[in-house]
Amino acid sequence: MTSRKKIFNDPVYGFVSVPYGLLLDLIDHPYFQRLRRIRQLGLAPYVYPGAMHTRFHHALGALHLTQEAIEMLRSKGATVTAEEAEAVSAAILLHDVGHGPFSHALEHVLLDLHHEEVSSLLMEDLNRQFDGRLSLAIAIFNDRYPKKFLHQLVSGQLDMDRMDYLNRDSFFTGVSEGVIGYDRIIKMLAVHKGELVVEEKGIYSIEKFLIARRLMYWQVYLHKTGVAAEQMLIHTLQRARELALEGVRLEAPRHLAWFLYRDHSGKIEPIESLFHFALLDDNDVTAAIKYWSEADDFTLSFLSKSLLDRHLFRLEWHNRQVPADYRDALRARVRQVLGEQAIPEHFVYTGSESNRAYDDAADQIKILFKNGEVLPITECSDVPPYTQIVTKHFICYPKKLT
Repeated sequence: MTSRKKIFNDPVYGFVSVPYGLLLDLIDHPYFQRLRRIRQLGLAPYVYPGAMHTRFHHALGALHLTQEAIEMLRSKGATVTAEEAEAVSAAILLHDVGHGPFSHALEHVLLDLHHEEVSSLLMEDLNRQFDGRLSLAIAIFNDRYPKKFLHQLVSGQLDMDRMDYLNRDSFFTGVSEGVIGYDRIIKMLAVHKGELVVEEKGIYSIEKFLIARRLMYWQVYLHKTGVAAEQMLIHTLQRARELALEGVRLEAPRHLAWFLYRDHSGKIEPIESLFHFALLDDNDVTAAIKYWSEADDFTLSFLSKSLLDRHLFRLEWHNRQVPADYRDALRARVRQVLGEQAIPEHFVYTGSESNRAYDDAADQIKILFKNGEVLPITECSDVPPYTQIVTKHFICYPKKLT
């Protein structure tokens, strides 16, 4: 890689250096620049006003941590060639390129694919545009490269993606429980038999990392007000889609309109879908919501205006599945309170959210002891790593119903 570098001033890490060449060319590509217009935490600013950072910020931060991790591993004897370093850096840079508007909120609503699948498709397209220069990055991203530790830096239980988003999201939300010792964790990384491990001295930093992840999920990512806003946005798009399929003409930005009006019964070429998807961002959905707040359809206009003005629905957490009779009673109230034009299913909805801080069935975080023994964190930590899945059920409805 060239010695010339471009400097980005990051509010979390300070100066982040990106070498001229492939990495900077990727950053300059429209697929990546689109991430400037997609907020990292979707609708979280309704709860934490400072959470306005973007997927662009996050990708650069994850790149910075990956570069630091590579240098640390090299200093401990791990062999990482210049080509491999560039490839793993490209992989982490592009790991979230497939996110749609408002990040996770509209996943499967506009395009029935997980964001990681879309990222893979966009990376393949970029590889064609860059004459195969991303082949190694794609192999690392998809865990098809012999050096497993390179993939673990990109996607694993201690990857640079998680390391950055916990640190960055706690910074911008002001939720101090998410602060982690990322710099110490990186200094404790090593490679043992081709896999990423953490030296014994870093075990307490890993425990803090797992606790911080658990707390951030329920305090930020699954905050009940944020979940309520997300459900409202999903139902707004669903109602717009229903009207579109009925032939109702809705005002919407062109590429969003393509998804609303496309016929699922016909064969849609993936390339055509990706073309429109790659031109979608938060601005399109926000503009549409402003248009729809004045729509003739009561349900669509009510949901859109409520989102615009932050008149958010109430969300109740329940330890068990919400009883159907409770849901039905609230749905019966919808037309009593809001009128016959209101569609109850778009005003009262149930569901669940689950989280597990640490998945002990996946590739475990492994601790390397001074005697050469390697043990999974679950066997050598005094702190429970929260391996159980915690599921909370919810019901969401307008506050004026009660």
